Amino acid sequence: MHPEKATKRPAGESVKRPAGKSARKPAVRATAEAKPAAAAGAAAAAGAAAAAGAVGAAGAGRKPESRLAMVRRARRINRELAELYPYAHPELDFRNPFELLVATVLSAQTTDLRVNQTTPALFAAYPTPEDMAAAVPEEMEELIRPTGFFRAKTKSLIGLSVALRDEYGGEVPGRLADLVKLPGVGRKTANVVLGNAFGVPGITVDTHFGRLVRRWKWTEQEDPEKVEAEIAAIFPKSEWTMLSHRVVFHGRRICHARKPACGACPIAPLCPSYGEGETDPEKARKLLKYEMGGQPGQRLSPPPDYPGKPAPPLGAG
Repeated sequence: MHPEKATKRPAGESVKRPAGKSARKPAVRATAEAKPAAAAGAAAAAGAAAAAGAVGAAGAGRKPESRLAMVRRARRINRELAELYPYAHPELDFRNPFELLVATVLSAQTTDLRVNQTTPALFAAYPTPEDMAAAVPEEMEELIRPTGFFRAKTKSLIGLSVALRDEYGGEVPGRLADLVKLPGVGRKTANVVLGNAFGVPGITVDTHFGRLVRRWKWTEQEDPEKVEAEIAAIFPKSEWTMLSHRVVFHGRRICHARKPACGACPIAPLCPSYGEGETDPEKARKLLKYEMGGQPGQRLSPPPDYPGKPAPPLGAG
């Protein structure tokens, strides 16, 4: 996840960076017993090859896609992603709304993995808003140092904890208007908390989500709030939260920023940007990440239905 509010790095502080139908084949779904990378890549190869011809034909003079056709294609992509990632979930470890709020603020300009490796010690020291509001800044800074921008984040976490203690009875509010008033909390963070802690549908526009919806030609907008508004108009409200998880999952595992694994992508036949990345199936399979590539996920405590391996604790390798 990435910040929705500009974060200035205090002087002397460095950023810590951690080191078609065919697409619905059951083999695509990663399982703990199967080899995820091989399953995903094998099922996707034929679809990717078909996509190459389809995209080539589109570039050879087909008329522009109508909005209705785009909406139908977008909804089909969502259905395909739901089959590919039936276990999609927020990739931050949390046990309550307060922990999710804190973890999401910490996730600015770092990975969810790094946050998940950092928060156990943080929540052991400050389990409630009241505890965190009374924290000594220098002590909290040392605990969250691995996430980067630790001084600015400490200020935000103490500030939002004070607000929760003094204005909301120590409880995280369940309204967007209240959440965005908290220090360090913008619309993206608020939607994460509302959707995953309160069951209030919301679209979370992080860098992965924005990148993919533009690649899929669902929008041309760059501003996160405009992206959110345009995507919200395509899908029923009931789909917003899970759509966000599925798109982000796909962006992290297959449709990477610099080198998307086009040749191992099960939704390649529906993608107008097919060919921007590696189209050779064997080479593309090597680009798959997390459970799709047989690697640990980002959560130390993933949901029971997650088919991959848990992430290791901080310092465990």
